[in-house]
Amino acid sequence: MDSLVAASSRSKFFSSPATIFTSHTTHKVGASLAFVWRGKPRHKTLLCKMSAAKETKLWGGRFEESVTDIVEKFTESISFDKALYKHDIMGSKAHASMLAKQGMISTSDRDSILQGLHEIERQIEAGEFVWRTDREDVHMNIEAALTDMIGDPAKKLHTARSRNDQVLTDFRLWCRDAIDTIVESNIRLQVALVKLALKNEGLIVPGYTHLQRAQPVLLQHLLLAYVEQLERDAGRLLDCRVRLNFCPLGACALAGTGLPIDRFMTAEILEFTAPMRNSIDAVSDRDFVLEFLSANAITAIHLSRLGEEWVLWASEEFGFITPSDSVSTGSSIMPQKKNPDPMELVRGKSARVIGDLVTLLTLCKGLPLAYNRDLQEDKEPTFDSVKTIVGMLEVSAEFAQNITFNRERIQKALPAGHLDATTLADYLVHKAKGPTKFCSRSQIPFRTSHDIVGRAVALCVSKNCQLQDLSLDEMRSLSPVFDEDVYEYLGVENAVKKFCSYGSTGSACVASQLDFWVTKLGIDRSSP
Repeated sequence: MDSLVAASSRSKFFSSPATIFTSHTTHKVGASLAFVWRGKPRHKTLLCKMSAAKETKLWGGRFEESVTDIVEKFTESISFDKALYKHDIMGSKAHASMLAKQGMISTSDRDSILQGLHEIERQIEAGEFVWRTDREDVHMNIEAALTDMIGDPAKKLHTARSRNDQVLTDFRLWCRDAIDTIVESNIRLQVALVKLALKNEGLIVPGYTHLQRAQPVLLQHLLLAYVEQLERDAGRLLDCRVRLNFCPLGACALAGTGLPIDRFMTAEILEFTAPMRNSIDAVSDRDFVLEFLSANAITAIHLSRLGEEWVLWASEEFGFITPSDSVSTGSSIMPQKKNPDPMELVRGKSARVIGDLVTLLTLCKGLPLAYNRDLQEDKEPTFDSVKTIVGMLEVSAEFAQNITFNRERIQKALPAGHLDATTLADYLVHKAKGPTKFCSRSQIPFRTSHDIVGRAVALCVSKNCQLQDLSLDEMRSLSPVFDEDVYEYLGVENAVKKFCSYGSTGSACVASQLDFWVTKLGIDRSSP
């Protein structure tokens, strides 16, 4: 018995993005069977016919009429919440085991329930299970099928449990697994970016502020900036995972139960940290999913910025990168076109992830405690957010593995923009006026050096030349502090060598950053 529960609780629904969202699966809803390959229906075959008479709802005791077809269609959630089936079965197995331990069901009933749930899970994964719209949701579909399969013992499974705490248990388990999947995809992109950095050692690119040339930076430094952002993204998700990992099961509808259940046992079986302390909070809380979608939205923004940069850099105007044909698309009318469409879509799909968060925020705004049916609408935006962010991370990693930086084009572009101007201003700050070298009274204030270099740049603009092309006499006409060693600070290569602050773009600093990430991510420098 324990092995059945353990095996179910350890299994991962989120094995990989391909199998999660686009695998070859079979779904049966009502009377039809749809074969789906990578999200596209191939054909439909009728396997069974539903009874013309509506099945009595599991909650139908006090009702004299069945709901109308329009109401049933509008209120059903099985069309999307069947994605929770594995976690629903995990929760039910844990609940049945607890009920048996507490003496509320027999061990024989428990074993029948566990075996029945195991068979239902097998049927679902084999595409043999019939999902019925008239059974509303994943919980009632599974419970009703279990009742059909094993009879009366199944009717005891809902003892001391409501769909309110049941769905929150399923949803927290699902989100927990989803976070693990996203973090894994995040790491794959980090690895791809670090490997891309390793391939481009010493390559200097223009750094931009306001999309204007600013200072020279090592490409490795720029790529590692995105790695740092992704690390914070993963940290937010893992922080969220800690907070969501508390068990609502046993909170029932909102007030708990008068039956002698052991919530700590079910929490432990399902690998939650502990039961949630307040039963009302347990069934009404959605801040865990708001936090989750917020973390996804921030990740999406980071990926959108990466996408924007690479789309720009792949343009003819920049020409800094060339994507391979394997990650590019063409035009239906312009034969010459080669478009970086994956990263354009990364940029575009960020809007969906942000929109999913806004949907949830709006949904939860102003809901009174405790559970409200509005909260059924929390699933689809969450499922979409996860599917989209996983796809964005995966395709960004794929793109990173299939681009080439055009060194010659980049090097030709470097002289424009006077990228070494700030380094020249630093030179003046360091340079002493007299024999008391580096004494504060003999140094040039930065604001003064800024003004001097600004006038030097203006002179270069008038002469259509670079700072390093100015003669020493021309420089000294701006300030007598300039000396022959000034040329050691000019030019992008010299400028980069002068950076030495922690975290800067200096070669030694960037090498240290790379070493950190290579070690942290377990990257083999010798592998491509």
